[in-house]
Amino acid sequence: MVNDFTKKYLFSKGIDEYFSGGYQAYRFVIHFFKEVFVPPFHLREVIKQCYGVGVKSLGLITLTGFIVGIVFTKQSRPSLEEFGATSWLPSLMGIAIVKALGPLVTALICAGKVGSGMGAELGSMRVTEQIDAMEVSAINPFKYLVVTRVVATTLAIPILSLYCSFVGLYGSYINVNSEEATSFISFFKNGFSTIRFLDVFTSVVKSIIFGFTIGVIACYKGFNATEGTSGVGRAANQTVVLAMFLIFIEELVIVQMSNWIRYF
Repeated sequence: MVNDFTKKYLFSKGIDEYFSGGYQAYRFVIHFFKEVFVPPFHLREVIKQCYGVGVKSLGLITLTGFIVGIVFTKQSRPSLEEFGATSWLPSLMGIAIVKALGPLVTALICAGKVGSGMGAELGSMRVTEQIDAMEVSAINPFKYLVVTRVVATTLAIPILSLYCSFVGLYGSYINVNSEEATSFISFFKNGFSTIRFLDVFTSVVKSIIFGFTIGVIACYKGFNATEGTSGVGRAANQTVVLAMFLIFIEELVIVQMSNWIRYF
């Protein structure tokens, strides 16, 4: 009897915490939109965060995008060779990388690298009471710490995504050129021949949403971290897991919506 009561209590407590956490996250997002358009804008801090998100991630994005382009081309070639359609390889790579792989790979890398770093940084500031000290000093910590970081990820990740797509296509070109001696101009001309404005627009919109998601989750988890140093690690871990999960959900929804628009 006690065990059944305990299970019901824990289950009820878990449901309450789940909905309470969702409501707190909703209020956090609304608070962001209220603050983002109100001065001061802390442009210097935004630029600093953009540098941390963008420039410091270039090396990893370059290596990953290049490898993805080569590997995906190698995996796709045998299937096209069965139908004698290897000439379609540049077009296939253009569609796959620009529409899907570029934004998705960039978002996942930034969720792991940038998201965890932001979550841990803000969590550390919370548990060491640095955020409380900013409030005492008449500085709006939400404006200075959260808004600037979310704006930085929202701006920087789309640029990284386009860069990753180009690097991935270059890696694909290296593989195609080694097999068929295709010229650089011919490869990219064929690669972009099947890409429409809607494809590029959808890719950019996805990247903006991915960047906003990563920034909001990282700042929310870090800004509300508790329980000392263990809470910092928990905030970083939850940021990565939740951000990646939502990125896949958003990818599915946006692809479906773009297909509906294409049909109309």
